[in-house]
Amino acid sequence: MARSEEGAEAGAEGTVAEGGEGVATVEGTGMGGEIDMVMVVDIGELQSWEVLSGIFARIDGKQYPCYKDLVGIYEFPNFKLFVDKIQGDAYAAPSRFRARVDTSKAGFPKECYSPNLDIKLPVKRKAPGDVEKLPPSLYHVRKTALGDYLSRVFYTYQEEARAKGRQRSGGGGWHGEKGGDLRIEVPGQHVIERNSVVVTNDYVEASLFYRSLDSKDLWDHIYSVEDQEFLRESLSAHGLIGFVRNGAILPRASGVSDRPMSNTKDSKVIPFKSPESLMITLPLLHNKSVSGMAIREGITMIVGGGFHGKSTLLQALERGVYNHVPGDGREYVTVIRDTVKIRAEDGRSVNCVDIHSFINNLPMGKNTYAFSTPDASGSTSQAANIQEALEVGATTLLFDEDTCATNFMIRDQRMRMLVEDSKEPITPLISKINSMATEKGISCVLVIGGSGDYFDVANTVIQMDSYLPYDVTKKAKDICKSIQTAPTVTAAARFEHAAPRLPDTSALRRLEGEKVKTFSSIKGAIGKTELDLTYVEQIVESAQTRCILDTIVAFSKYAARAKNLRQALDLLERDFDNMSSTKNISGLDAVSPWITGSYARPRRYEVAAALNRLRGMRFSIGEEKERS
Repeated sequence: MARSEEGAEAGAEGTVAEGGEGVATVEGTGMGGEIDMVMVVDIGELQSWEVLSGIFARIDGKQYPCYKDLVGIYEFPNFKLFVDKIQGDAYAAPSRFRARVDTSKAGFPKECYSPNLDIKLPVKRKAPGDVEKLPPSLYHVRKTALGDYLSRVFYTYQEEARAKGRQRSGGGGWHGEKGGDLRIEVPGQHVIERNSVVVTNDYVEASLFYRSLDSKDLWDHIYSVEDQEFLRESLSAHGLIGFVRNGAILPRASGVSDRPMSNTKDSKVIPFKSPESLMITLPLLHNKSVSGMAIREGITMIVGGGFHGKSTLLQALERGVYNHVPGDGREYVTVIRDTVKIRAEDGRSVNCVDIHSFINNLPMGKNTYAFSTPDASGSTSQAANIQEALEVGATTLLFDEDTCATNFMIRDQRMRMLVEDSKEPITPLISKINSMATEKGISCVLVIGGSGDYFDVANTVIQMDSYLPYDVTKKAKDICKSIQTAPTVTAAARFEHAAPRLPDTSALRRLEGEKVKTFSSIKGAIGKTELDLTYVEQIVESAQTRCILDTIVAFSKYAARAKNLRQALDLLERDFDNMSSTKNISGLDAVSPWITGSYARPRRYEVAAALNRLRGMRFSIGEEKERS
């Protein structure tokens, strides 16, 4: 169970778990200071590595309980080893270890993780007295990019070590071979804040040294991520909600792989190319500029025949809330961060959501100003999904007709003649979407292949033809003039935001102390209550789901200090953003009683979606958030 000093520098070998997997946490270097650990369990004072060696000698051949004596902090010549938890038996959860390297020894230049304060974002307008400051995403982007890069390098080293037989895969039960397997959270195609590698202003918790890395590759990674974040933060100043780079590779390798599709003998990947009328060139920080297709504020409609790339484009925009690793193909395919994918979700639970803008006059007089059901229909679930997203700050919504409720999206002229509006409780999206855009500033991007009625309300119409986009806005508007249809806007067309809600703190407190399990990137459980996030489509890693579940368990401390759900999420994000700088640890650890190394940061929208889908969760109408 020992870790060699040489293995620590290479990042290939490391501490192992008895009878299971180890979890390596790599924390980041910085400039010096005190360490304030957020842990319920005190793991003791700093001891020398000789003490650890003595413990190994003493417990060799002993029973499992004796291994708990290893918990502690040990100083080696080049790093500190934190043994946070030792598993109790061969079938228990894996042990948790961290290796921390001081800044002076890790050797990372300060510029790798410090904010680039020279960044100047374009702005639409600046009021007198406004103070320019970086948004948290740009302030922390280099630290996030460095941590992400180190996670990937560490993971690569451990896989190489496993392939060479330098790690044994244990888990042989009581009588089988024990231990030997070191694991770090597997990073995907997206660059997300993680706590598997934590970079603070005092240390890097990683068994990696700057001198052992390809410095050019590291800086290329950091600059690419910073450019992508800068581009996203610049969109609104140009009147955009999205951008797709020329040359981007949007298709993925398969339905189970998020890697880019490659050319084969039977198929050729077609790089994205913007139509001239929608082309825009935007400045970057490190690369001079990037050119591609502008998606402007308002209502954008994506049309085209089946299998021509409509949904592929929308899926790329859906993932555009994240930065991508170099070589992914979707670098600089981005949308503003407050973008949420909306769909129907038959069977989900809904609690106290104001959906009256879309659905009213239900049979039996059911209240739609505070609508609750354990088994929502397609239309009621889609209405709830919209209002829940807007409630916590979404400003752009994405729709694909393939996953939407037809009766929620459109009611054509013939159906309205047969079933009068007074008999239909659903006011379809097409009747509200213009009010949403012009009065509330909510932009929408819709994949629509089956109804031309949306031509009337669309500001831009893009046709996908053989995976290439064409601007057909003028043609669509000409069709509207030549083929007149009944007006889609009804007397009830004005859209109203839902009343703000607040989670019931007593319901949340009942979750405290419950055991959390993550089954996959989309499913988990808190105690005996399972949570299915299959249709929350902007979760991209199981580490996000794990963080979401623990956030729900800890959420009562935020709800108790807030007037509504949006304000509670503001407090959560403040902890995520500030904890690393104020307490010298990962902000993600704010929702855990110990340091786990197995979180990736979720967005506020996915945390809210999980709270809204948790059966047994209750909400009440809250208060409007105070405006600062």
